[in-house]
Amino acid sequence: MMSLASVLDTMRAANLVAGRELFHWKILTLDGEPARLTCGLPIAPDTDMDEGLSGDMLIIVAGFNHDKHASRSQLNRIKRLCHRFNAVGGIETGSWILARCGLLEKKNATTHWQDQEEFGTRFPRVNLKPDRFVIDGSVFTTGGASPSFDLMLYLIRMRYGYPLALEVASAFIYDSGHSATDTQPLVSVGLLENQEPRVAAAIHLMEQHIDETISTSEIARQLNLSVRMLEYLFAQTLNLPPGAFYLRLRLQTARRLVIDTRLSMQEIAIRTGFNSLPSFSRMFKRYYHQAPSTSRKQSTEKPYR
Repeated sequence: MMSLASVLDTMRAANLVAGRELFHWKILTLDGEPARLTCGLPIAPDTDMDEGLSGDMLIIVAGFNHDKHASRSQLNRIKRLCHRFNAVGGIETGSWILARCGLLEKKNATTHWQDQEEFGTRFPRVNLKPDRFVIDGSVFTTGGASPSFDLMLYLIRMRYGYPLALEVASAFIYDSGHSATDTQPLVSVGLLENQEPRVAAAIHLMEQHIDETISTSEIARQLNLSVRMLEYLFAQTLNLPPGAFYLRLRLQTARRLVIDTRLSMQEIAIRTGFNSLPSFSRMFKRYYHQAPSTSRKQSTEKPYR
């Protein structure tokens, strides 16, 4: 369940944070019937494993007893289906499914640390790594639920930028400092603190001053940096000026208040540091391409919320 949620809910959160549908997915099962997770919860599919399907990415999520549940004929169907997608991935024992299909031969891959020895013995032609997740060309594998979360944040970062990945991680209060190649026991504020602690410290200051804004020069002063150096660090790390990132952070906070509370727009404007309601509405519409009131009205209608 955690592995499935790590894949699906990160995409859902990315859609929510971005305010538009960046990701769209369908859930497939081997026979078109609900898949009962090991915790007992049934997961209803959108469709069965139709070999006519194609798309950007096929993600195979598997857990215990994959040998029992995936027959040879089903593996052949999976293999044929994989060739219709631009990328394929195995989540936790999904890596076993890919290996059983012969799709990991001579490729770098990983699986859960408890299964590493057995996996290596059974599939000697796979270059097994102890990493949290591994990407080798168009094939990726992960070591479990938390590494799958790291992988999805990485994919969000690569497709839509570091700031969005940070915001998705923050939505789950996820602050892991792990990178892909960390040995099992990436993309989050924790990792940013390791890579560029001065940018992380600047972001923390911004978070503390959402309602009463702080200038870029004051942030630089508190961090013992010049304004030019602070701007350089943000450009190198986030590809955004500090002021633009700060505005984005305030607007993201405002949007959460618009959608998740019944506060008046005037109160939301005050809480996110805007001098007036017209200024807030103008900036919100420029960023999200709709008025705050429209965003609130439509929020309950979003299928990815």
